[in-house]
Amino acid sequence: MTAAFDIAAIGNAIVDVIASAPPAFIEGEGLTPGSMTLIDEARAADLYVRMAPGLEASGGSAANTLAGAAGLGSRAAYMGKVADDELGGIFAHDIRAIGAHYATSPLAGGPSTARCLINVTPDGQRTMCTYLGACVEFGPADVDAAVVESSAILYLEGYLFDPPAAREAFAKAAGLARANGRRIALTLSDSFVVERHRKGLLGFIDTQVDILFANESEICALFETSDVRAAQDAIRGRVEIAAVTHGAKGSALLTRERVVQVAAEPVETVVDTTGAGDQYAAGVLAGLAAGRPLHECGRLGSLAAAEVISHFGPRPEVSMKERAARAGLVLA
Repeated sequence: MTAAFDIAAIGNAIVDVIASAPPAFIEGEGLTPGSMTLIDEARAADLYVRMAPGLEASGGSAANTLAGAAGLGSRAAYMGKVADDELGGIFAHDIRAIGAHYATSPLAGGPSTARCLINVTPDGQRTMCTYLGACVEFGPADVDAAVVESSAILYLEGYLFDPPAAREAFAKAAGLARANGRRIALTLSDSFVVERHRKGLLGFIDTQVDILFANESEICALFETSDVRAAQDAIRGRVEIAAVTHGAKGSALLTRERVVQVAAEPVETVVDTTGAGDQYAAGVLAGLAAGRPLHECGRLGSLAAAEVISHFGPRPEVSMKERAARAGLVLA
């Protein structure tokens, strides 16, 4: 069956607020530099008031990946829950503005729209405080069956493995994708997610996932080892493709038969690492959707990651389609 969309993503619909901050601000707020902390709505409001003026835009890991893939020419669709409030309106406007199909009904009368308060220190390190709000209310009823069934790749955000209703939604979406011969991709999102749900994630990976994204800490957490090479060996063959990122050392695309090493693209100045993994996934998924070979998919991921860490914000600020073309990577 012909696919109407190249990629359909399900994730936490979050509005990102990104601002620069001195290390003293992070310390004064009692935060661990480089960490991601879940906070309640009162703490979110309090911290927001004291942050420096920042950039506000629709975010969340899967939404950022989808935006990057759309910028590379992929036909995109998104599912994620916001509230019927001002920030929810910002999210819906932004995700549709990138050309993505978005029709998830907003939540009325419940928690407000999720937000992630990101303070970036001069070394480019991001310290995140996230209020999940309405996004955890995403459930099976929010899965658009017609969209999943007509998307070449279903991309699932690991953060959503936490709420029980969202996990049920994952199962429903995966079942629809599998029944229609579609590929299923999963990003592990964070090592704390892996540590909380290792057994369930391994079961889901073994039975449903074709394409897995992870960084070093996540893949090691999945297999309870500090040896990255051993963790990579353990994932090979359990999925069709595993993409493991190694920061400045590049990445590896793993299949049962081979390992494709991909160098990191040079970056003159690292400004903000927010979204690097999300944009790497965007490049790889866009390449796979276009039928490109693995080494080209990896290069697309590295190009996208390098672009996004050179400025504030989790999404590219230039045409990645043009940048890819200049690098000899043309997506039809």
